[in-house]
Parts: sequence; structure tokens; C-alpha cells
Amino acid sequence: KLIIMKKITITCLLFITCLCVFAQDNEIGNNELKINMSNLIGFKWLDIGYEHILNEESTIGAGLLFSLDKESMGLEEYRTFSLTPYYRHFFSNKYAQGFFVEVFSMLHSGEEEVYDSYYDSQSDSYIYNDYENKYTDFAIGISAGAKWISDRGFVAEIYAGIGRDLLNQNDVEVVGRGGVAIGYRF
Repeated sequence: KLIIMKKITITCLLFITCLCVFAQDNEIGNNELKINMSNLIGFKWLDIGYEHILNEESTIGAGLLFSLDKESMGLEEYRTFSLTPYYRHFFSNKYAQGFFVEVFSMLHSGEEEVYDSYYDSQSDSYIYNDYENKYTDFAIGISAGAKWISDRGFVAEIYAGIGRDLLNQNDVEVVGRGGVAIGYRF
């Protein structure tokens, strides 16, 4: 628990430091730092992201997620880590905000519970086994969402998406991506 608390504290301090160091009074820049609050509250996943604006309608970014509680089960088994690079295209007259469609890839790992049974003819009974399978997989997918930026750079976004695992390393073939994130554009 102490190691997890150190990781949380260091990550939060780095996030706040970056916001303070790069904050500008009147000019909003081309970079964003965000934290996905719905993943933190709902699943005990620390999900932080960085996004860089390429032009008025395109951005690239990456999300880094890791589990703060290995006993907490999310929508997809026990995800413990993911790295998710993405490209977003915005459909609005505002500079890199409004409705967007996103293409993403996701390298993720975790643990899944596997239940196995077989019939033992010598004992004339079924034998049940359950164990945890650790996996690492790679997925590609698509998301849609919306982003709002205040005049001073505060960012709020909501998005949802789905992807397909390509390596078939676990029983779940589909990954989800989504949430409500807040952050700062600098």
C-alpha cells in the first residue's frame, strides 16, 4: 500500500507541477494534461493523458493507465496497465475542441480469473480448477466524444469507444475506452 501511495503522490505532484510551470495567463498553448476522473472514481485506475494539437482540427496523444487496486474489477477483467496512443479529428469551428472521432491503439496487461473443469473417470467426479492468468495484449479501436476548453485553458471532455484485441492472449476479445476527463491546455 505504501508503494501505491508513493506512486499516486508522485504522479499528482508531477501533474500539478506541469500545470503550474507551463500555465500561461492569456494565451492557450498546444499541449494538454488530463486525468480521467471516472476511471479513478469508478475503477480505482489512475488514467492520465497528454495531448498535442497538430492543427485546428487534429490532435495526437497518449493515455497511461495503471490500477491502484488489483482486487477491483472493472468492465474488462482485471486490467492493471495500459498505454493508449491516439489520433483525434475534430468537427467544429472552434480550435481543437467540440465533437471528435478518435482512432486508438492500446497495449494492455492484466489478470483474468480462469475456471477450468474436467471429468475424472477414476474418481467418477468433476475436478474444478480456478487460477489467475496474466496477459498482455494489443488492441486497435475507435472512439467518439466531445471536448470543451475555457478561456483560461481548463479542459473537460467525455468520450467512449471500443477496440478489438489482436493477439488473443485473454478470453475477453474487446476492450473499452472512455470516461470523463479534466485537465489544462497550456
